[in-house]
Amino acid sequence: MSFSTKRPAPTPLAWLLLFLLGLTWGGSFLGIAKALTGFGPLTIAAGRIGIAAVILAGIALASGKGLPPRSTPVGRRIWLHCLGMGVFSNALPFALLAWGQEQVSSGFAGITMAVVPLLVLPLAHVFVPGERMTPRKAAGFAIGFCGVVLLIGQGGESEGEAVGLARLACVAASCSYAVGAIITRLAPPGPTLSFGAAGLLVASAISIPLALCVEGWPASPPLPALVGVLYLGIFPTALATIALVYVVQSAGPSFMSLVNYQVPVWAVILGLVVLDEELPPQFLGALALILFGLVISQLRVSQGRADA
Repeated sequence: MSFSTKRPAPTPLAWLLLFLLGLTWGGSFLGIAKALTGFGPLTIAAGRIGIAAVILAGIALASGKGLPPRSTPVGRRIWLHCLGMGVFSNALPFALLAWGQEQVSSGFAGITMAVVPLLVLPLAHVFVPGERMTPRKAAGFAIGFCGVVLLIGQGGESEGEAVGLARLACVAASCSYAVGAIITRLAPPGPTLSFGAAGLLVASAISIPLALCVEGWPASPPLPALVGVLYLGIFPTALATIALVYVVQSAGPSFMSLVNYQVPVWAVILGLVVLDEELPPQFLGALALILFGLVISQLRVSQGRADA
């Protein structure tokens, strides 16, 4: 068995951007930990979404791509998918992760992100034409699911109902990302940058008023918290979207999927080195199972017709 070679040859720039995307997304959990020193979870989600929306909308308008049209049936369908993407890929998971990290480590939250591509498998089987849940994919999903059970099971961090709910919130964020990925995949074709900007604008319209109503205006947050929110908005939310577009267009989505192996590893490393977090062996074992399941699900038989 080997990874499918049916994709454009990645350029050195694509490899560099893939590495930077893994590091940037892995560092988002460190950014959340810093932001939590001065902001509530809803405010963190609203802040990073608002900053990214301004950046991407500005770039989309300046480049001439603009926002998706609203005057045609297809344009209205695109905006409906933008709403789904804004909720499930931005507003909801950002808030859940920030809320969860009030109780669990950044390394734990990062590990749960390895679950996203596994959860996409059954959703794609149901909703995406041609995406079959083959025996190989089912085996990978089963192995990864065992890792999820180990990850949210008892042991590791200090016990308590709050910790258990926080763990479930991080896994729920992964589920939300998976739903958002399916909604995005089913969207009518169009400029990716415009779609991302529109999704963030919709997410801003939801998350900012909600954060102000629930948590109010933050009072004198410390500098590390401000830096954390700025980092989250500029790098893993806005600039990473631009890099993602280039990588997918130049090297293909299969190559882009390799970033799923990097994000949890970088989250764990940064949590250990920068935040001096302790990571129980249970969590490392769970990460190994999840990544192994992910490898199995993405392997393709090189002889004969490859699995879809």
